[in-house]
Amino acid sequence: MPHTTPAGFRRKDEERRRWPKPVMAAATALVLLLAGCSGAAPNDDDSANGVGLERFMEQELAFGACDASVVDSQPPVPQVVEAAKKAECAMLTVPMDYEDLDGETVEIAVSRISATGDNPIGSVLLNPGGPGAAGTTLAPLVNALWTGGPIPERFDIVGFDPRGVGLSNPAIDCYSDEERDADAPLSALGTWTEESARAIVDKCADGSGNEEVLAHLGTRDVARDMDVLRSALGDDKLTYAGVSYGTRLGSVYAEMFPENVRALVLDGAVDPLMDTADRRIQLSEGVQASFQRFADFCMTQAACPLGTDPAQATAAAQELLQPLEEEPLVAADGREVGFLSAGEGIVSGLYSEASWPAIIAGLTELETGRPDALLAIRDGYYGRSDSGEYTNSFEALFAINCLDEQRFTEEEMTQLGHDLNEAVPFLDPGSTPPAQDGCEFWPAEPTLGYPYATDIDGLPEVLVISATGDPVTPHEGGISLADTLGARLLTVDGNQHGTIISANACVDGAVADYLIDLELPDEGARCTI
Repeated sequence: MPHTTPAGFRRKDEERRRWPKPVMAAATALVLLLAGCSGAAPNDDDSANGVGLERFMEQELAFGACDASVVDSQPPVPQVVEAAKKAECAMLTVPMDYEDLDGETVEIAVSRISATGDNPIGSVLLNPGGPGAAGTTLAPLVNALWTGGPIPERFDIVGFDPRGVGLSNPAIDCYSDEERDADAPLSALGTWTEESARAIVDKCADGSGNEEVLAHLGTRDVARDMDVLRSALGDDKLTYAGVSYGTRLGSVYAEMFPENVRALVLDGAVDPLMDTADRRIQLSEGVQASFQRFADFCMTQAACPLGTDPAQATAAAQELLQPLEEEPLVAADGREVGFLSAGEGIVSGLYSEASWPAIIAGLTELETGRPDALLAIRDGYYGRSDSGEYTNSFEALFAINCLDEQRFTEEEMTQLGHDLNEAVPFLDPGSTPPAQDGCEFWPAEPTLGYPYATDIDGLPEVLVISATGDPVTPHEGGISLADTLGARLLTVDGNQHGTIISANACVDGAVADYLIDLELPDEGARCTI
């Protein structure tokens, strides 16, 4: 099939792929485990609903050897590396604009590890979250976690990099590595001015191809891409497992293509009923609650840098962090580490309880004026290599969110900044919140709509999994998503973001029963991590 790419397109070197967020913390835990053992309705235009899409839906994927980065980016666990070596890769061609099927196209990177049994069911598509995390590298990890169980025997394990992400083409590129080291803003709530908010559009367009690329990155376009991929893989119905943002993608797919759903596992749920502001406050409250649980653990250890009184943990953290707002520390490699980078190191470690000791070590070093341990956690979260190169996952996150999230006036931004500081006080920098929305001048309006995925007719039974101590997608969001979709909720007692990547036998068993036999766990079922 003919393929065109935007004029002037340039992309990040494919060798720069590293482990993506949010699975970094789970991968750290995996090393230890294995080493020891309104919603905007879908557009009714014909082109958006299948007429004219045949040449895309019926394409044959030419699977072959994967880019070296699919292996090189894996955690140093033999089972995972071996799974990555078995992967095969292809590029899926989709329309850039589903309202212009004769226009430019996008190539979606796909990785696959084929089913090992004699009676395969089809493919299970994976999304690791973000938005902006690459799925091509997730497939080997999930395959390794599920090896020994029935899922790899019955399903091809398929990961894909959503449009704009990772090895897909074009890929979003807004900053140099040096700018990333200097904490270039990667959120609409960053330290924006009107000048910088206008300039980021040009920077992202220049690095990624053109402004049309930036206008077609939203979740609704990705859901359409996923339906094309389902068809190209030869699956009549979609079997899917998504983590974090992947639950939004799965929910939007269910809203747009309910008749094409076979099974959806939605793990670490994003609440579809909350608008952007309320959800960000909920997320911040979840981070604060997770920090307090970490602090309670810290104070059971021999020496805790937060002291001995759990009620004073936030104040102790602020005493360590707030001075960095005005006087950053210098790391061994010469980088300045300010309030933002140090705070990101802590939050990164909160994704999994297995990383709590690393936070303690980082805060202990920070007491002595050394930021390197927290910086190392932050670097892993952002996919920074030892040579200083970054993945594009967080640049893609910013760009995708500009098309998914609501935008705010200066007054609304200031109020939201104050609300967020109140919701997560250990990360309050003590400075005036930003008043400029970083997405204000994006070349297209948001396309997701809130709420979304409501009142879906004809949707098969769905499995929602939610951890009680999830730091960034709180358990309340899982309850809400299950209620909204009429889904079965599996509650997981534990401090973990994303449970299907936690190597938990209870969770894995429930997922296998559902994906293979479409048998849901009992009402009120619980697992423990």
